[in-house]
Amino acid sequence: MKKKPLIIIAGPTAVGKTKYSIEFAKRNKGSVVSADSMQVYRGMDIGSAKITPEEMQGIPHYLVDILDPRDEFNVAVFCEKAKAAIDDIHTAGRLPMLVGGTGFYIRALLYGADFSYGQEDEAYRDELTEFVAEHGEDALHEKLQAVDPVAAGEIHPNNVKRVIRALEFYHVTGRPISEHNEAMHQKEADYDFVYFVITDDRPKIYEGIDRRVDMMFDAGLYDEVKRLYDMGLRRGTTSMQGIGYKEVLDAIEGQTTIERAREIIKRDTRHFAKRQLTWFKREVDVVWVDKSKFNYDDEKILRFMEDTVKKSH
Repeated sequence: MKKKPLIIIAGPTAVGKTKYSIEFAKRNKGSVVSADSMQVYRGMDIGSAKITPEEMQGIPHYLVDILDPRDEFNVAVFCEKAKAAIDDIHTAGRLPMLVGGTGFYIRALLYGADFSYGQEDEAYRDELTEFVAEHGEDALHEKLQAVDPVAAGEIHPNNVKRVIRALEFYHVTGRPISEHNEAMHQKEADYDFVYFVITDDRPKIYEGIDRRVDMMFDAGLYDEVKRLYDMGLRRGTTSMQGIGYKEVLDAIEGQTTIERAREIIKRDTRHFAKRQLTWFKREVDVVWVDKSKFNYDDEKILRFMEDTVKKSH
């Protein structure tokens, strides 16, 4: 059976994925499926740099504003909803475009993820949760570094949930989760895809991040997080673990100042962008689109992307 086509536009945060995806969609009758772990949540607009209805320019978007901030969202939920969205887009006679910076989600959708992860060990998970409460996120991350350095390089210490899952997987199976993920990656893709990764010179990416964080604060990030806090949302909630939310939450609770929170968000987002690039470099069949190589000429970039898609079919 012929595989369904899929265009992927990925890249580090603040590199301009939204702009290129909208222009590409307008020219090629595309519809966008968001591959972002935060834009799914309603009312979390500023901190997630969520695309606005104006920016969509009439292009249909899926997996944006579909969950309450109290809801759980993970790779399994993403794959289920993204597959349904892609089917809908094909049925409507449009071209599905997966757009976002969460490489883990994109890989799971392409190659299928094994969500069973073998047998679970709830007692061990509880033990690790107690350990992190007592010794901190870095100490937990060091445990992962000792048994699975590859996974430790890909998972930020702040992402306690994923660090615990990786340690639990190793504890139960005796195998590093990175090895398991690599084996999954050898599988054949479920779609006939072209996978673009938009990038830029590192200093430019970092400048863009700093600008974006300042704009978020100007747009009312503090008030957005305060409203969520008043709804009863705290650091333990999945939605509040995103960069930008947990730091402002700390400021609201008096653990830091708002100016310090701003600087931490900038620093951690720069680190996040670096990890995103590391992730994409390990992916196969990726077409790199370095904006600097096109002298930042958006028309040239879009023509290159369209020509690449034509050649691949």
